[in-house]
Amino acid sequence: MGKTAHLWPYLGWAELFSLRTWRASLAECLVTFLFVFVSCGAVVATGMVEDAAMDASRLLTIAMAHGLGIAVLAASTSAISGGHINPAVSFAFALTGTISIVRFVLYTLFQLLGAVLGAALLYAAVPPAVRGNLGAHTLGPDVSAAQGFLIEVMLTFVLMFVIFANAADPKGNGTLAPLLIGLTVVVDICIGAPLTGASMNPARSFGPALVMNTAWKHHIIYWFGPLLGAGFAAVWYRHMFFNPKQKEGSEGGGLDEITPSRLLVEIKSLLSDHGNARNYEVNNEHQPLLDH
Repeated sequence: MGKTAHLWPYLGWAELFSLRTWRASLAECLVTFLFVFVSCGAVVATGMVEDAAMDASRLLTIAMAHGLGIAVLAASTSAISGGHINPAVSFAFALTGTISIVRFVLYTLFQLLGAVLGAALLYAAVPPAVRGNLGAHTLGPDVSAAQGFLIEVMLTFVLMFVIFANAADPKGNGTLAPLLIGLTVVVDICIGAPLTGASMNPARSFGPALVMNTAWKHHIIYWFGPLLGAGFAAVWYRHMFFNPKQKEGSEGGGLDEITPSRLLVEIKSLLSDHGNARNYEVNNEHQPLLDH
């Protein structure tokens, strides 16, 4: 009974009856819809121009479309929903107690809905001859499933590390966070696109795959890879660098001077965090991801 009482506010059942929560979920649906339309549209459009050949110029164009799209859309909805646009990001923030389980589930469902609608609109808007797979993610030549999984884990880890360092940490570059996150997406895609497509986002992979009914063979990689990478990065950053009790005037963002007593306090704090609701209060105002 005691454990249930501790978990109750973290689950966030009351948010089901909050207009603010539903408005935020609809915002996630809208921006994911726009992101998938723009990002998949860039893949289709550059395929028309470059005759589907993946050269350096096409790769950079696709990377920029994804990165700038994320930057603009995240900044536009940061005060409404936090501008997640990605179930893996929402999962990481739920895992660290920043949002409730209920909000995470709603965000994910609405993000997936938006992704499908965005892919469906693109499907209707372009000629059948140039649709291809509509930008669905597939593994590159000679890339094994294990290699693809590892690549997606690492790419999403990098992305989530930047998100936590700049958008979630109060001492981060909050105003520049959308741009820095977008640039990280550009870099990740330049590295990973020829190998896995560089998804980092289960919704981005799910939308075109469902609409085109293709790219299902290794689709599970584009779920578990980003979820694991984002979750690990968020938990690791929170416990290694993020210290909400640190004084404003001190240097750095986490561990200052390592002493036996300080180490004991950190370990006890870490263990306590896993057993409690991470001080999440349902009645609090939702703190946007990029508004710190």
